[in-house]
Amino acid sequence: MRKNVIYLLARQLWKDAFRSKVLLIASVLMGGLLLFSAYSGWQNYNDQNHTRHEIQHEVQESWENNPDKHPHRMAHYGSFAFRIKHVLSVFDLGMENFVGNAMFLEAHKQNTVNFSEASMSTGLLRFGEVSLAMLLKVIVPLLIFYLGFNTIAQERENGTLKLLIGQGITRKEIVFGKWLGLWSLSLIFLFSVFLALLFFMVLERHDVHADGLFRYLVLLVSYLLFFAILGAITVFVSAFSKTAKGALVKLLGIWLLFIIIVPKSLQAMGYYLYPTPSKIEMETAVEHDLVQLGDSHNPDDPHFKALKDSVLAANNVADVADLPFNYGGFVMAKGEALSAAVYHKHQSQLYEVYEKQNNLERYSAFINPYTAIKNLSMAFSGTDFQSFLHFKDQAETYRYDLAQEMNQLQMDLIPNKGKAGPDAISSDYWKNFPPFHYKFLSITELFRNELISILALILWGALAIYGLLSLSTNLKAI
Repeated sequence: MRKNVIYLLARQLWKDAFRSKVLLIASVLMGGLLLFSAYSGWQNYNDQNHTRHEIQHEVQESWENNPDKHPHRMAHYGSFAFRIKHVLSVFDLGMENFVGNAMFLEAHKQNTVNFSEASMSTGLLRFGEVSLAMLLKVIVPLLIFYLGFNTIAQERENGTLKLLIGQGITRKEIVFGKWLGLWSLSLIFLFSVFLALLFFMVLERHDVHADGLFRYLVLLVSYLLFFAILGAITVFVSAFSKTAKGALVKLLGIWLLFIIIVPKSLQAMGYYLYPTPSKIEMETAVEHDLVQLGDSHNPDDPHFKALKDSVLAANNVADVADLPFNYGGFVMAKGEALSAAVYHKHQSQLYEVYEKQNNLERYSAFINPYTAIKNLSMAFSGTDFQSFLHFKDQAETYRYDLAQEMNQLQMDLIPNKGKAGPDAISSDYWKNFPPFHYKFLSITELFRNELISILALILWGALAIYGLLSLSTNLKAI
């Protein structure tokens, strides 16, 4: 292939595109949507993170300012954990508005994550919000299809394709020249969005580290590959269509399948094949297992009565008052461990159902490149479902550690009943317990979670190259 011929054909496609009013109108509309989505995304990120940081600070102050009291009362006093937004959530909102962002942490109980935007908004939020990623995932693919539907089909209709081949230009040069021109056109929109995103990352430089920059580069490379794939599909469909109008209809059908029909159908199918229990069913099942284990607050409970007898025997004493540690704290610690295990079991079972539902769509990335880019976009922006579960697990770990720390303080510092000593401990202990700090998923975890999407996108890229090479040998001039 001659590079200068490929570049010449690509430039010609650019001239034809800019000669049309369609690109001008599309550019104006995209510019307006880009400004609106960038401003709204940045404002939402700033407002939400400022509010969450502020409330998290107030929660910690409230915790530390508690007076001297019994540590078990502090365990029930509890705390809050707030999920902080990643700066790249400015780019892709993902599931951000549909999952909660705050969790109340207390002893013996795992609460749900509450206060999602959707729960406090009107039903209009179901239609989605305009974001920078939405422009690249939904609007730009439609523009690529519209700008490229006639790349080869119309050349054949006009007889120009036959003339080009007759002048010594090879079919491979024609195919790759058209593809390069169409792909490079899409980069106008891609780089506009990512330059805006880079600007926001520079503004938030105190929160952006190597992790954030690497996420940014992965997103950029993923979208470069995604647009290259769409450009190849467009050229391929145009080449095998008898007319330009026929190519446009086919490409519009592909867009509907990729963006709307297949994802929505698989989501509905996943819920039908793997239904999730309701909140009431889940709480009932947990409560049933907890009752079977026993009640650590009930001294006559058979399980904990047997535990008491074994502890007394192990320490060679006849009464809990003679134990070298506070028995109440010991029982609470054991009860906390048992209840946490029950919650963990049911949560794991629920996560397995969610994973089966999500995998049905995740594996569809091998037949739908939109699924692959959607999952990668949300994951590396920190707004996917795995990021939400990661926060929930961190909050639960913090809750469990807090409860067990209070139980340990009771065991060490509060005397058993019948013995002289304080019934409260110094408030300095509350100050020594560190505040909750949310850590985002690591790059390694992100790649592990999205391995299917990455492989699917790479496979689509290989198929695109193979398709263009195959088309180069089978392109019909008439």
